Amino acid sequence: MIKSNIKSLAFGLVLVCLAISVFIINESFRSFTRTFEAGSPGDSALYNKPYKLPENVSFAGERMPLNNFDTRESLDREILTSAYRHSSTIMIIKRANRYLPVIEKILKANDIPDDFKYLVAAESEYSNMISPAGATGFWQIMPETGKEAGMEINNVVDERYHIEKSTQFACSFFRKSYEKYGNWTLAAASYNGGRAAIDEQISIQKENNYYDLLLAEETARYIFRAVAYKLVISDPQIYGFNLDKDDLYPELDYYEVKVDTAISDFSAFAKSYGTNYKMLKFLNPWLRKPYFTPKPTKEYLIKIPSEGMRSLENIETSN
Repeated sequence: MIKSNIKSLAFGLVLVCLAISVFIINESFRSFTRTFEAGSPGDSALYNKPYKLPENVSFAGERMPLNNFDTRESLDREILTSAYRHSSTIMIIKRANRYLPVIEKILKANDIPDDFKYLVAAESEYSNMISPAGATGFWQIMPETGKEAGMEINNVVDERYHIEKSTQFACSFFRKSYEKYGNWTLAAASYNGGRAAIDEQISIQKENNYYDLLLAEETARYIFRAVAYKLVISDPQIYGFNLDKDDLYPELDYYEVKVDTAISDFSAFAKSYGTNYKMLKFLNPWLRKPYFTPKPTKEYLIKIPSEGMRSLENIETSN
């Protein structure tokens, strides 16, 4: 009888403890939810809200038909995706400050609309990325495509990693596509989907407007993704990214050396210019080996960091 009473008492205590635990967990969760929904004081990024679309949005001077529900929702999707990919989008904003000036100059020299610089955010997040299919560099160029366009791609030199030469490759592609389609939106989309795929869908659907075409998902999202990055990079605070100017990566300070002969040891070469192997490869990722064997009669420009490029003082001055 005593044992039975003890067991009953113990069981009752267990139930009481469980009830208290459930209550505490439930209240903690409610408190967390209230805090999360309210946002922390002074925090402009409320993590449970959508963002209002601008009244007028354009890509390369061509207005997006936001009066169409599917266009609005497609852009809305990409803005939400970009705004809530917190760490990745912060990195894109930081890198954009460093690399966009380089890309802008080449686009302007080739008479390509400035908005095409945001395609790189969609392609590679302003980094020398390599896709599972082998597309490489800022502009995600396949080896066969690059070679057909005259790029040097081998185990010693791979110009897909060369930001200036790969951007020139992209500009040539855009110009040919624009001449074919007569508008910049389809010219940009063809870079992602390929002209053959775009032509096939134009033929099937009897439409020649990007926003009226049903395309493969990646290509269908491509322009909207680029425009979303355009909006976020241009005005990050609206989308919850509170970066100060000194948070952004500064432009790289370097000069160029002409080289047309073999280099047997990049470490020694770097030291002869007052730098090191790491910095040399950082500035020249297209040099794929610790040595260099140039093509006959071809001249190469190797970037050398200017004095103080790595110093905090230089970075603050650049900003």
